[in-house]
Amino acid sequence: MNRILKNKRVSVIGENHPEGDNYELAYQLGRYLGSSGCMVFCGGLGGVMEAVSKGVQEEGGTTIGIVPSLDKKDANLHIVIPIVTGMGYARNIIVANNGEVVIAIGGHYGTLSEIAYALNSGIPVIAMNSWDLKKEGLNLDLYHRVKTLGELKHKLLELCRKTH
Repeated sequence: MNRILKNKRVSVIGENHPEGDNYELAYQLGRYLGSSGCMVFCGGLGGVMEAVSKGVQEEGGTTIGIVPSLDKKDANLHIVIPIVTGMGYARNIIVANNGEVVIAIGGHYGTLSEIAYALNSGIPVIAMNSWDLKKEGLNLDLYHRVKTLGELKHKLLELCRKTH
């Protein structure tokens, strides 16, 4: 178990219908987070959320799914703690703000909103195969794009050392 990541709250966000290798990437990330002792938050549904939850659960970690409906049965089978909201996409702010770090894998507009909520709250975001944010005059020091799972793990450890 990684002492730096133990009990860290990490939110993982991403697409419902993963493109390319994003499902496998999320699954491998989940295994790493689970074996490291992280508490993993996600939207609780399918795709990237299911893949990361499966990996976390297989390694004995804790998954918390912030479900958009009022039915905990809507959570994927790998969510240990489903939190129902009845809020639809509005629940994205809860997913984003519960992580000490947010990790985005792929994603569409829902993921983009979660990235924005996290950055607006001062929470660092690590993005892989996700949005390329650029705007003149906008400080994006908290937004970190990576290309490999190894880079993602390294950046996560670096960010968590700062909050340890």
